[in-house]
Amino acid sequence: MELWQVIVLCLLSFGVGAAGFGFIMFRLGGKHRMKFAEAHIESAEKEALRVINEANEKAQAKKKTALIEAKDEIYKFKAEAEKDINRQKQESERDIKERRNELNRNEKRLQQKEENLEKKSDKIEKLEESLVHKNKLLDEKVEAAEREKQLQHDKLVQLSGLSMEQAKAELLSLLDGELDHEKAVRIIAHEQRVKDECDNKARAYISLAISRLASETVSEIAVSVVPLPSDEMKGRIIGREGRNIRTLEQLTGVDLIIDDTPEAITLSSHDRVRREIARISLERLIQDGRIHPTRIEEMVEKAKHDVEVKIKQEGERAVLDTNVNGLNHEIVKLLGRLYYRTSYSQNVLAHSIEVAHLSGILASELGVDATLARRAGLLHDIGKALTQEIDGSHVHIGIEVCKKYKENPEVLHAIEAHHGDVEAKTVIAAIVQAADAISAARPGARSENYENYIKRLQKLEEICTAYNGVEKSFAIQAGREVRIMVKPDSMNDDGMVILARDIAKKIEDDMEYPGQIKVHLIRESRVIDFAK
Repeated sequence: MELWQVIVLCLLSFGVGAAGFGFIMFRLGGKHRMKFAEAHIESAEKEALRVINEANEKAQAKKKTALIEAKDEIYKFKAEAEKDINRQKQESERDIKERRNELNRNEKRLQQKEENLEKKSDKIEKLEESLVHKNKLLDEKVEAAEREKQLQHDKLVQLSGLSMEQAKAELLSLLDGELDHEKAVRIIAHEQRVKDECDNKARAYISLAISRLASETVSEIAVSVVPLPSDEMKGRIIGREGRNIRTLEQLTGVDLIIDDTPEAITLSSHDRVRREIARISLERLIQDGRIHPTRIEEMVEKAKHDVEVKIKQEGERAVLDTNVNGLNHEIVKLLGRLYYRTSYSQNVLAHSIEVAHLSGILASELGVDATLARRAGLLHDIGKALTQEIDGSHVHIGIEVCKKYKENPEVLHAIEAHHGDVEAKTVIAAIVQAADAISAARPGARSENYENYIKRLQKLEEICTAYNGVEKSFAIQAGREVRIMVKPDSMNDDGMVILARDIAKKIEDDMEYPGQIKVHLIRESRVIDFAK
């Protein structure tokens, strides 16, 4: 508390006491009151002086204490300031020392680089002197080579005895050889470019269709073989005086060939349905063991029924496989009969299913109705199911059958145009025509007449041997490749390229063939001698 506050409190206390005392004295009486008040006032003044003195003493003590604390603070601050100054001075001296060391190191590196540059400069000067010397030597050698070249040229002219015109002719001949080579290279490059550009779309569609279709091809022959448990069964099948074999042949219309073939009987007939009925009947008779005319009639009737069921099942399978709906049930039966028909050893039902799939794929790629295309592809050979019962081509029969069951006009036109009998006027007809050709031309799908096959190979060899320089030609790989032996003295390698192109062009113009034919030229030199 401050001094003046103490004094004010004392005075207030004194005033309050005096007032109280005066009030008492006033109550007690005049004089007595005055004496008592004076005594009390005197006592109060003393107390006030005492309090003031104590307050002054305390204030002086606090002042001294504050001065001492202030001096201590000033001393501490001064000491810290001196410490900071000393620390900064030390750090500054250390930085200066490090910088001085760094400058010394940089100076040493610069001196080292200068020394290295001086050494390299000396080496370069030495190399320049060496190069100048070598250039002089090379110039001297070039001059000597030029003189030697001129001397050799003069000697060659003298030895050859060629005039200027003869030398030009020789040069032109060499130039012709180079031009032949360039021509051959250009032919090969042009053929490759044209092949890539022209066949790109067709190859894309055909390869896509074929890659999405895998169909089994049934190999057709005119006979079927039935295995026997033993050769004794042959006598039982023939029967007494041949009655069993006669009954079986009359009921089925199939010839039974029983020869020396061990444990087997051959069934011969061009009608696969009859041959299948005979095969099933004979296998069941052999399994049953009771072989006589009455039992043979029963087995043949059961086999006919089973074959009819098989025909219906195959027709329904073809419809489901190709996803062709809405066909008349009689047409479905006719489709099933195609299972027992072949064309150039290709199963007609498998061929029809294949054409239907190919037609659908091609139609999808071209943005045409794929369902209608599959329908036309499946029915394009439907006439072959009745070719033995009705006169006329299978195209005409197929059209009449489909008209009878009110097929789509576009399907009728596709059937009519699929062999080119009429011009294809719709996209569906063109697609079916192309799909039929693709299926028939697939390697292994069909076999051709032996005589026509031989004639085609002979014609292929005749075309090749007609050219000058050809010694022999051989058609191999079933006519899909021809190997031509060229006389080595009459033709060079570049001429072979031109000859191969000419032969390939001649084959394309003069022959009709499925797929492609590889023209393979061979030029070979042989030397033969005998050691005696």
